[in-house]
Amino acid sequence: MEYLVPIEIEPLDEGGFLATSPVLQGFLAQGRTVAETMEIAQDVARKVIESYIEHDDPLPKGVTLEEFMKL
Repeated sequence: MEYLVPIEIEPLDEGGFLATSPVLQGFLAQGRTVAETMEIAQDVARKVIESYIEHDDPLPKGVTLEEFMKL
């Protein structure tokens, strides 16, 4: 199972990039490059989703479950 979380990335004036999510309140990830920022953002999002599940909290609207069929 994989969860899809919308993430927005913007450049920072001082260099690097910042990732936020309009659906995960307080979600922040920062990196030197877009690729590094995305990698960090995926790890942070995974930890946040795991926390929701662990505490039996409902996932925020906008977070969707993506199921892949094995062929």
